[in-house]
Amino acid sequence: MSTLDWLVLGGTLAAIVGYGTYKTRGIKNVGAYLRGGEDSRWYTVGLSIMATQASAITFLSTPGQGFEDGLGFVQFYFGVPIAMVFLSATMVPIFYRTRVLTAYEYLEQRFDLKTRQLTAVIFLLQRGLGTGLSIYAPAIVLSVVLGWPTHVTTVAIGLVVIAYTVSGGTRAVNQTQQLQMVVMLAGMALAVAVIIRQLPVSLGEAVAVAGVLGKLQAVDYSLRLDTRYTFWSGITGGTFVALAYFGTDQSQVQRYLSGESLAQTRLGMLMNALLKVPMQLLILAVGVFVFVFFQFNPSPVFWNRAALERARPAIVPLEQQHEALFAEKQALLQRWRAGEAVQPELAALETKDRAVRADARKVVAKADPLVSTKDSDYVFLTFVMTRFPPGLVGLLLAVILCAAMSATASAMNALGTTTMVDFYKRSFAPAVPNDRALRLTRWFTAAWGLIAIAFALVASRLDNLIQAVNILGSIFYGPMLGVFLVGFFTKRVRGTPAFVAVLAAQALVIAVFAASDIGFLWYNVIGCAAVVVIALAIDAITPRRPEQTPPAPASAS
Repeated sequence: MSTLDWLVLGGTLAAIVGYGTYKTRGIKNVGAYLRGGEDSRWYTVGLSIMATQASAITFLSTPGQGFEDGLGFVQFYFGVPIAMVFLSATMVPIFYRTRVLTAYEYLEQRFDLKTRQLTAVIFLLQRGLGTGLSIYAPAIVLSVVLGWPTHVTTVAIGLVVIAYTVSGGTRAVNQTQQLQMVVMLAGMALAVAVIIRQLPVSLGEAVAVAGVLGKLQAVDYSLRLDTRYTFWSGITGGTFVALAYFGTDQSQVQRYLSGESLAQTRLGMLMNALLKVPMQLLILAVGVFVFVFFQFNPSPVFWNRAALERARPAIVPLEQQHEALFAEKQALLQRWRAGEAVQPELAALETKDRAVRADARKVVAKADPLVSTKDSDYVFLTFVMTRFPPGLVGLLLAVILCAAMSATASAMNALGTTTMVDFYKRSFAPAVPNDRALRLTRWFTAAWGLIAIAFALVASRLDNLIQAVNILGSIFYGPMLGVFLVGFFTKRVRGTPAFVAVLAAQALVIAVFAASDIGFLWYNVIGCAAVVVIALAIDAITPRRPEQTPPAPASAS
């Protein structure tokens, strides 16, 4: 990188962290540390919600997803607007009225302690693992930029985020996320402009090439359950995962509980509803335009350059095949631009090239069994490092690192809060003094940060990171959503039936994941429906003593 890039990168990160530290100096009350002062305006809530979800994986792996598979991944987010409206009308008012610090507190009020702590354990497990993935993604960036091993950059990034999250808690996260989200959106908009300017063809021709090679099908109306992304899985499974994520995941609940009023929180959530799908479509379009760029410009047969070099000389024959196919493609593209109908030949060459790349992955894996052979996460980063002008490289790297710090800080903050509120304070020291509670919450936050770093160190063995995160969430989110819906909308179900239903539904989802090819978005529907059905069935057949009549569910009005 140039000196200008380093100045832009360092200056952007220093300004954001410094601003967050300044705005949260002197926090001495555990309530303010956990809830952020409850004075956030709607735009702070909205940007914080978006930034929590938009991790480095979003800006690093999503363009790679667009490069590989086109725009179809946007269907995953079709349920977000539906979920935001539903949550604003139902669950969020209940959380505000019951004055809970975590979403799981409500489950004890409605059911019992064991149900509360079971769901809290599920959250800690899946969010702790997911946080590891969000740390590993920017570690890839720094390893490419600095030439350091990814395990070194993973530890470095994790420790930096632990430091400022532990210092300021929820308020630090909220304040820094405002600036981080502005930087992210501006950076990606500039990226689109730069990519379009560098295309050797007009924008219309670029779109046509992408269409010929199957990258522009954003909506798939097929009814196949083994297809990961379709309109129907997005509207149904996507809605369920969004309801579970925004309604039961403490990393998100903690963001909107910091709003100064219910009205401000609702406005912030509706802001996210309006912007989420267009933002993801923009990021996927970046990957599609990068794909088109490399139809006219040479590209490596394997995108992780360091791993590619370690595979020599065995990789050389595949590189030669890849270069020969590229030359054939150039001749066809010239004929296509002249008006000839060569679309089938172009598609056939692309299929051959994908086969060559698949063979290259096998060679790389043989040369280094520890390397990830899913190299699409390196596509956008390679383009940025080799094609962007000085200054903008630093800004785009700042975007990726901002996203990493944002999502990771939110998750660590939520993990520490849940451990303190739902376990330590509830079961071990209900009367813990304020100063000790604040100190222990910071220790819990730091401990979860270290656990996430440990998981990040083994994350290189996983598939495309954005898919890995979503699959992980889908395995756990359905049962969590189901027990909240039972609590909100049924009057009869007691604690033990709800507890057993969550355990049974979680086991069912894991079995479906292990033994079937059903698209992962359906896990959310299966898990949620299983909890509702099992809880109602067990409650109906279990004798009820008079003193077991549960409290009526809280009203959303």
